[in-house]
Amino acid sequence: MSNDRATPETKGVTVQLLASLDLGPEIEVMEGRRLRMRMVTIEPGGVFGPIHDHKDRPGTVYILQGRITDHRDGIATDYGPGVGWPEDRNTTHWLENRGAIPAVEISVDIVRQE
Repeated sequence: MSNDRATPETKGVTVQLLASLDLGPEIEVMEGRRLRMRMVTIEPGGVFGPIHDHKDRPGTVYILQGRITDHRDGIATDYGPGVGWPEDRNTTHWLENRGAIPAVEISVDIVRQE
């Protein structure tokens, strides 16, 4: 399935916040932003969708367990375990777990304060 077709909604995904840091006191120009680290688990057959971008929310992913298929620009790429992918302003994608075991990733990104 490519990004050109309708992507499924999120299912079989659990997100746990592991840490968060207000960046304003650390770096003056980062006022109103925070660094966060989350553990995301995608069950077999699970989808982290629909298609979404990372404009104004850069990050990076490390896969602890399983494999995650990243769909972007009409290309499906499998990752894991190990270093995953960067998520920059040009990233528009959705994710799925095509495997038989839960896929677990650590996601670190910079977000606006909520």
